[in-house]
This record gives sequence, structure tokens and C-alpha cells, in this order.
Amino acid sequence: MDTGFGQIRVLHVLGGLGVGGAECRIIDLYRNMDRDKIQFDFLVHYSPEKTGKKSPTSDELMAVREPDYFDNSVYKLGGRIFCLPKFTGTNLAEYKAAIKRFFADHPNQWKFIQGHMTSTAAIYLPIARKAGIPICIAHARSAGVDNGIKGLATRFFRAPLHKDGITDYNFACSKEAGISVFGQELVDAGKVKVIPNAIDIRHFAFNPQIRDKIRQELGVSNAIVIGHVGSFRYAKNHEFLLQVFAQVCRLLDNDDQNQYNMMHGMRIKLLMLGKGPLQEDMMKLADKLHIANRCIFAGNKSNASDYYQAMDYFCFPSRYEGLPGSVVEAQASGLQCLVSDSVTPEVNVTELVSMMSIKSEARDWARKIIDDLLLREDYQADPLQEEIKLNETFTRIAGERRESVFETDETPCIDILDAGTGFETVNIPDRLSKGARRSIEFSIGDRSESSEYILGKLKAAGFDVKSQAKMMSAFYQRGHF
Repeated sequence: MDTGFGQIRVLHVLGGLGVGGAECRIIDLYRNMDRDKIQFDFLVHYSPEKTGKKSPTSDELMAVREPDYFDNSVYKLGGRIFCLPKFTGTNLAEYKAAIKRFFADHPNQWKFIQGHMTSTAAIYLPIARKAGIPICIAHARSAGVDNGIKGLATRFFRAPLHKDGITDYNFACSKEAGISVFGQELVDAGKVKVIPNAIDIRHFAFNPQIRDKIRQELGVSNAIVIGHVGSFRYAKNHEFLLQVFAQVCRLLDNDDQNQYNMMHGMRIKLLMLGKGPLQEDMMKLADKLHIANRCIFAGNKSNASDYYQAMDYFCFPSRYEGLPGSVVEAQASGLQCLVSDSVTPEVNVTELVSMMSIKSEARDWARKIIDDLLLREDYQADPLQEEIKLNETFTRIAGERRESVFETDETPCIDILDAGTGFETVNIPDRLSKGARRSIEFSIGDRSESSEYILGKLKAAGFDVKSQAKMMSAFYQRGHF
């Protein structure tokens, strides 16, 4: 397809450019594109309140918009950032007027518009098409919606996307995300293309030097660290994560039958990366559960890959996801992962992942975590040698042990602890990439020795961003797959 535009430019529509899953995945893809041929621009949203207008122009919004996390990255890569007024549900006329004016002010600049903000894609994509953008794409990145009025509104405004012809292409990060946004009928008709959320897998490969550095900075050199990466919002289910961690501490501290004697007295920490509207509530809950001094709320990190190295286990009890890149990143880092079965199954790529219902008790999740930490073994290996290796590993990680995993004499609130908590499936090819053959010479929990095998499985499943960048570059140049 002849573009007629010279260098091809793609307009990505997002809520913002913060450290979210979609934003991280797009920027990773952008960094790996041939930018002499393909360039990305970004159309984001911001409250019009500071402008004093209900339907301000992009320039007026950009003048008052506070810079976001990835702004500098976009500019350094050669991209541009534009802005629309944030859609509130009650400003439909003003929102449409701003979109029409935006495309009128920027004619013939983009071959593609790719809308990752699907809650309003049925509004801005038809307007973009009428304005002359040749190819309109809706990209589903979530397999659920929030509870309450917000969720109902999202479903209402997404409903037109269930009809064929609203877009030229429908992309989804997983089959479940495709069904959630575009409906079963379009998915069954082959009208939705699944493109996994890819990462730079080698950037996350296990690195013992980085591990030691970050653990020293965090003061957890002699601790076992359970990790989580995700923004503090409803979907991520941090309240259940904290309940699970509290139960881990309680099981170890009250192990009268010595089921977990190899971990007695070890320091244990919960490391959480991310920010969000529910963070303060979760900090209060951690205090009520008497685990606040065991929790590290680390915020957003530009070097998040380094923090995976510092972890010893990854827990991810989300209520719903499109396809969580953080679980892929954790696997690339060699971490055993306990993941909610509400999460799309495409993320279950390697032997490192176990899935469990969030309807199960927090104590059941806690037992699973402890059992995984204790059973990092190749079942063909000599059990005695595995036990010796395990003991050496815990000694190296935890150093001098404490008598109690709780650093205070306070007893956790038992009532709170016991409260009720409330792609198509990826087929991994038998022939993996070079170096990915399973060896009986290492345990799957040996992060250094198993790294090539794990990375090979992730690449074969389509999670390598370098490979995906080549595919998408060809798509943008041809206008079709």
C-alpha cells in the first residue's frame, strides 16, 4: 500500500503517558522500531479545568498539562504529544468537538490511528476516519472493567466496537481481552488479531550483581522477598495480596508442627512497585494487619527490571487483566509466580507459573507460596542433595535468623486475617529457540542456570519485543499483515 506520507507516522491514543502496562509496552515497542521508517505520536487526555474552557484545543491543554513519566522518552525518540480534554461521560458534545477540531488542525499527518483507550474508541475512531486517516485500529488491553457506575459506563461506550466495520483492525493482547472489548462474535469470526504484550526479555534476565545491589539498597540482603508490580487500583487486588502476605507471616511464626522449620526465624518482606489511588488505603490495611514494617511501598521505578532481580517470589492476585506484562517480566527474571486464575491463561508460559483462584482463602495462597519456596527442586535429582542446596540457598539469602518473623511482639488481628476475601490459549512449540532445551542439570528455581531455557519459551510464545517490532514495522509499512 502506497502511504503517500513519506515517513509513516502512527497516532497512539492513550489516557496518559504514565507508568501503566499499555504505556510501557508501547514505549518498549517504539524503542525497538526502525524510526527512520516508522514514527509514533501520542494523543493523550487531560482535564480541561485549568484552561477555563470545556472544549480547549490541544495546544491550550498542552500549555497547562503536567509532564508525564514517558514524555521525555517520546521526545527523545522523535515523537510528538498532543492532548484532548478528559472524557467524563457528561461532556460528550465538548469531547467530540475537541476531537473534530484536532483532526481538522492536523490533516494528512497519520497513516494509522491506534486507540488503546477503548472506553472512548467508538467516539474518536469514526471521527478520525471521516477526517481522512486511512487505517483505524482499536487495541484491547484489558479483559474486564471496574465495578459500579464506571464499569457500566465503560461497557456502554464500548458497545459499538462489537459491530464489524467500526474499525479497520481490532487488536487484543489476549483472547479474553478481545472478547471483553469486541465481543465473542467478532473473535469467533476471526476479526480480532491477538498480539501479546511483549517485553525486552533479555533486559529482565537474571543478574546476580544487580540483585545484590538492589537488595543492599533496600536493606533486604538477608531477607526473603515476595514481590508485586502493579498500580494501586481495583483490578490489582492489593487488599488480597496483603492478606496473603500476612498469612505467610502468621504460618511461619506459628508453625508448631515444624512444617516449615527451614524458614523459621527468617526475615521476610513484601516489595510492591507502583502507585495509584488506593495506595494510602493499602498502607492503612498493612498497618491493621501488623505487617507495615514488613512491607516496602517502593513507588514507580524507572529501573523496574532491577527490582525483579531483588525478589525471590512473585505474587499476582489480580481480579482481571488483559495480559499482565509484569508476570511475563517476572518469568523472564526467573521468579516463581503465583497468579490469579482470573488472569488470562496466555501468561502461563513456563513452569514458573502456578495459577490459583482468588476465591480461595488467603491462607491457601500463603501455603502455596511457602511450599514453592521450599520445593525448588528437579524431581529427578537426589532429594538429599536438593535439601542441602536449599539449606545453603536460604542461609545465603536470609543470613542470621530471627526468633520471630514479626519484628514486633504484637499479634496480628485474627479477625482481619481470617476475613473472607472474597491470543487463544498459547501452545508452546516443541521446538524452542536455540539454548532453550530443558536440562536436567539445573533446578527450575536456579535462576542463573535456567535463564536461557525460560527466555527461549517466552520468545517462542511471542513475548519478545524485538521480534514483535519487526512484525509491526512490516504491518505499518504494508498496511496489512
